Amino acid sequence: MRLLVQRVSQAAVEVHGQVIGAINHGLLVLVGFHRADTLDKLPKAAHKLLHLRIFADDAGKMNRSVREVGGALLIVSQFTLYGRLEKGFRPCFTEAASGAEAQKLYSAFLEELKNQAVDVPIATGEFGAMMKVSLTNDGPVTLMLEF
Repeated sequence: MRLLVQRVSQAAVEVHGQVIGAINHGLLVLVGFHRADTLDKLPKAAHKLLHLRIFADDAGKMNRSVREVGGALLIVSQFTLYGRLEKGFRPCFTEAASGAEAQKLYSAFLEELKNQAVDVPIATGEFGAMMKVSLTNDGPVTLMLEF
């Protein structure tokens, strides 16, 4: 499981010209699943995401979590996080989970986040849809987490 986490001042996801998820201050999280991923990884990933200290404290140091700053999450599925480019010029996606398995893991991850983050607003994209994601990266701060 990979999470590409971006600290944002705003982010939105659009499907067929309609905004289906949007946040202001918080984290845009692109999530991809490996073909060997299982449900047991999800609680740890959710906990880590909710407690990442990547927002500034009063001294300007990265020392606060999304919870502590009253931020929100925008969670967007993205299988291309497992694209491999070692050979040739076209990405290979054999390491990514199948669509059905990834959808199951994505839905379970959203439920895990909702259970752990009752005080953090969560917006989402649409699994499997062609999405347009816009954001204003704050910092910029972008981190890759792997579980």
